[in-house]
Amino acid sequence: MADPLTPGIAPARLSAQEITENFTDLHKPLSMHEASVAADRCYFCFDAPCVEACPTEIDIPLFIRQIATGQPEAAGHTILEQNILGGMCARVCPTEELCEGACVREAAEGEPVQIGRLQRHATDSVMARQGHLFDRAAPTGKRVAVVGAGPAGLACAHRLAMKGHEVQIFEARPKPGGLNEYGIAAYKSTDNFAAREVEWLMGIGGISVEYDKMLGGNLSLSELTEGYDAVFLGVGLADVNALDVDGADREGVEDAVGFIAELRQAADLTALPVGRNVVVIGGGMTAIDAAIQSKLLGAENVTIAYRRSKDRMGASQYEQDLATSKGVRIVANAQPKAVHGNGAAAEMELEYTADDGSGLRGTGETMRLPADQVFRAIGQSIVPVGGLEMDGRKLRVSETGRTSMEKVWAGGDCTPGEDLTVVAVAEGRDAAEDIHATLMGEALAATGAVLGESARGGTAPRGA
Repeated sequence: MADPLTPGIAPARLSAQEITENFTDLHKPLSMHEASVAADRCYFCFDAPCVEACPTEIDIPLFIRQIATGQPEAAGHTILEQNILGGMCARVCPTEELCEGACVREAAEGEPVQIGRLQRHATDSVMARQGHLFDRAAPTGKRVAVVGAGPAGLACAHRLAMKGHEVQIFEARPKPGGLNEYGIAAYKSTDNFAAREVEWLMGIGGISVEYDKMLGGNLSLSELTEGYDAVFLGVGLADVNALDVDGADREGVEDAVGFIAELRQAADLTALPVGRNVVVIGGGMTAIDAAIQSKLLGAENVTIAYRRSKDRMGASQYEQDLATSKGVRIVANAQPKAVHGNGAAAEMELEYTADDGSGLRGTGETMRLPADQVFRAIGQSIVPVGGLEMDGRKLRVSETGRTSMEKVWAGGDCTPGEDLTVVAVAEGRDAAEDIHATLMGEALAATGAVLGESARGGTAPRGA
């Protein structure tokens, strides 16, 4: 255990037993009986609002009925044919805002059907069996390059492989999974689930991966378009936005994305240093995950500072409540002004904000919080890809993921839309369908879709 009088960032603030207890599964899996009881609450609605709310359009009433009749593997098939990463989505989706938020039971009783936990029950049942669930079509002789082994890239690769194409994934990191492997809170994805899900997905065959390949570094878009019949970009958002205040370069000021990734890859969490007083700047899921995990590692005081009101936070009300239940304090209408300290961070100065309808402004009133560790979670942006049109800070694409360059599609966080795993899966899957149609001569439009009114609209990035 760290000395209780030791200031600054230090490991082992809690015992190994306490750390293990803190990072257990957030939601325990349902037993067969519990799943049956939960499934019986579904009304099996016609034109179900939960399906409309699901970005991957899973037939939720059908899979729940299959669970209710004792067919969890059939339920898993229903889910996975629409969302091949349905196991992870069951764990990390903001179901309270999507399917469960739209549930008729939620509207009538304030208690939705536990769709997320039922989805996990079904997909876990499938992954526990031997062999892969889907078969490949006859080889087409076409080769597709997929850049990025995150949710969008994996969903695209799997669907293309299932159609009979050969897929080569190029991944910048030493492991596949993207956000699921490096960016999800450890208590949401336990027992190395992200890696096990990727291994299961790869069981379709026809997919190979090269690691340590970065677009714009040791990999160029021109060589990919020349060497492959089509290219899909699922490169995510690699750049972390800077904290533009005095003292932002002090020791102890870090990006939250890097902290979460380090935590996810740590073999021993007791060896991971954390501050005694932690301040997280931002209001999205990254901010929530960094704050909660700091607390679970033993930080005494953890504060999230967000520049706008709480109802404008990117993180859902459920996630905000989860954070406060773990002892995290949320300070809204407060923007960073300066990081104070003698070399290392010691205090975070915040300025209160107000919005009178003409835009956000500082009030001039400030406060200071003790802060030996400051995490910036104020959004990410794409590393520019030469030759491709941009839509703000993201790649401009059509409804089916076509970019402004012939033979190149894109999807996931690098394109406009919500930065959610389930959205990335849907975009990767749909791009794969369009790539397949194009390669097989079934495209309805000429190569290089017209961009304009049909382009996907953008939303604010995480933490904005």
